Amino acid sequence: MTWVKICGMTNLEDALVAVEAGADAVGFVFYEKSPRCVSVETAREIVAKLPSEVEKVGVFVGETAETVNEISEEAELTLVQTYPDFRNPLSIPTDRFLERASRRLIIALPASQVQHEESDDPEVITGFRVSSRLRERIAAVLLDSGTSDRPGGTGKKFDWQSAVPMTDLMGRLGLKMIVAGGLTAGSVWGAMRALTPWGVDVASGVEARPGKKDPVKIRAFVRAVRESDRKVS
Repeated sequence: MTWVKICGMTNLEDALVAVEAGADAVGFVFYEKSPRCVSVETAREIVAKLPSEVEKVGVFVGETAETVNEISEEAELTLVQTYPDFRNPLSIPTDRFLERASRRLIIALPASQVQHEESDDPEVITGFRVSSRLRERIAAVLLDSGTSDRPGGTGKKFDWQSAVPMTDLMGRLGLKMIVAGGLTAGSVWGAMRALTPWGVDVASGVEARPGKKDPVKIRAFVRAVRESDRKVS
């Protein structure tokens, strides 16, 4: 089945609804500019009350491995999702980054940048090399509709068809792909049909308002993914 992450958790009630609905993971945003930004203390309190089998994902933007590691340890997260800031070399997921980060990584990239990149090196994605060591530590690569100014949570879709070649690249590199950006219960089937991703990630598409989820939308989203799984299979 497709891995489902409900991102942007700010309270226990929403996280428990996501778990009850059948989500595989919940996400906590540690990015000050996001309306879904949560404190380490709040995240830790929520994590402590969630089932062990649910992934607790910390979302970081342009942070160093040291910062990512410190917050992940303190909040007791199980997985890290990082948006590299290529203006800050220390935030790029290189072997050096891995030496300092203890958890497996979801590397989040803007689909618009990835789909237009041309490289003679098949192991280079958007400015960093997918080394064999990095490949072992990458849980997945997430394609989002964000920009350098607003990495995620835009509520907008990207052109799924133009990203289809990335599925071939992911396959050659042995990487899993997650799709995010503007997904809703009504649109997720289209993304799954076009890209057959390993996982899907939603934040604004299941909200009543930024930072507060809508239980009806969460349940509808997970149900739509499971129905799409049956269609694809």
